[in-house]
Amino acid sequence: MENTNEGAQNETKVMEFILFGFPGPHYLKIFIFTIFLIMYTLTVLGNVAIIMIVTANQRLHTPMYFFLSNLSFLEIWYTTACVPKTLVTILGWNRTISFTGCIMQMYFVFALGCTEYFLLSVMAYDRYLAICYPLQYTTIMNFHFSSMLAASSWLCGFIIISIPAFLISRLTFCGPNVINHFYCNIDSWIILACSSTYNVEIAAFVISIFVILGSCTITLLSYIYIISTILRIPSAKGQQKAFSTCSSHLAVVIIWYGSTIFLFVKPSKSTSLEMTKLVNILNTILTPFLNPFIYTLRNKEVKEAFRHSLHWNG
Repeated sequence: MENTNEGAQNETKVMEFILFGFPGPHYLKIFIFTIFLIMYTLTVLGNVAIIMIVTANQRLHTPMYFFLSNLSFLEIWYTTACVPKTLVTILGWNRTISFTGCIMQMYFVFALGCTEYFLLSVMAYDRYLAICYPLQYTTIMNFHFSSMLAASSWLCGFIIISIPAFLISRLTFCGPNVINHFYCNIDSWIILACSSTYNVEIAAFVISIFVILGSCTITLLSYIYIISTILRIPSAKGQQKAFSTCSSHLAVVIIWYGSTIFLFVKPSKSTSLEMTKLVNILNTILTPFLNPFIYTLRNKEVKEAFRHSLHWNG
């Protein structure tokens, strides 16, 4: 009986993990580190700039730009939850991470990711009301309702990920302890568990269906109505103006959903971890990096506000 207890205790002693990162020669790792560092820096600066522009310009104090500010704020913390530790891991300075640290990183990355799905669907619904019901828009999408939608997105994102986080905290890890990823991704981590991961996989799959496909459905339906309404506008100029108000959001939606549907809507952890790692680069680093540029380059009002801010500062 004593031996059994001792064996059970030994099974639970793996409380520190090693992030594998990216294999390859040192010069390749330096190149990856440099690219990631530049992209992370520009992501933070770009999203901070959007928040400052929206805050400083009275013309942008509308629900559309309120949601955009929420998205920019989210992107800053989404990348920060993942990239700084990744940069340290790439250079091999400190590749270890504690069990608690892994749980916390996984929780924040996935909670913020879920929040982004909800925010993108809310932004699509906002554009649907603005284009399909322009006369009632200001009455429906008032400050109280838009604040409630944004707060609900954040709250739901953080609550729903507490379920797989709790289930993972109950797993037993008895070695090996090398996570084949650059952060504590669920698939790459739970494959190391020596206890059953069935409940975690089912919970992650159900949440993926609910969050990703649910928000994707809302977004898709919103854009079907948006496009059909735009096509009924008699003048080409009117159509162009209507579409320009939602083209930036549509571009972000396509990039974001395209990468994450592959990552999370699957019933098993058997998908190639190397492929998962590559797509995660698009999801956690490239997409947040592109978002500020998409919104500034394709949005006339933001560009004008930015030029006005530069002129005012000058």
